Amino acid sequence: MNHIPMRMNAPSLRPQKLTRRAMAKQQTREKVLQAAREMFIERGYEGATIRDIARAAGMSTGAVFASFTDKPELFDAILSEDFAALFDPMRDAAATAPTAREALVAMFSAAYRAHTAQLPLIQAALAASWTRTPEAEQLRRESLRPLRALVMEVLERGVERGELTRRFDLRLVSDVLWDLYLAGYRPAAFEGLSVEIQTDRLADRIDLVLAGVTA
Repeated sequence: MNHIPMRMNAPSLRPQKLTRRAMAKQQTREKVLQAAREMFIERGYEGATIRDIARAAGMSTGAVFASFTDKPELFDAILSEDFAALFDPMRDAAATAPTAREALVAMFSAAYRAHTAQLPLIQAALAASWTRTPEAEQLRRESLRPLRALVMEVLERGVERGELTRRFDLRLVSDVLWDLYLAGYRPAAFEGLSVEIQTDRLADRIDLVLAGVTA
């Protein structure tokens, strides 16, 4: 069958010229984020303090608080950056796959591969997820929306090509697949699984789900 290209594009904004002050503020923010990422990977969410992060960034705690209200906001900003960075590799991996099944496996494998060097950060995210405020949780879900839309689009393409049937709610199928993908991080973090094993395990679960929606 003819290949149907992925249509999903990352949101684009017209770039605006920054003032010198705004540029300095942005550079400070980026420096704090990098230092915080390293601290969270090294010490975990609870172990990394704002004082530690400020010291690693070579600035005062006041400078950190000038960019972020508190540690949860700083941590969520790091996760949002990671989610945004996943969009292109996941989209590209899915775009070249000949079937919906292969597209799903490829895109989730790309995400696992992107995170393989920072699994301690994923552990920290799992720990922090239980104490996130409702407002912060809503922001997290918004940052995931483009990635989850990719999964939905793969399923829609599968229906268009006659691989999958619409007799089940594709949104529900997408939710199940996403949850299975996320569940793969825990054994990877705590059991030291390779990306290949992570992907193989997830592929078996994807096959089980898609068996129910195959045309």
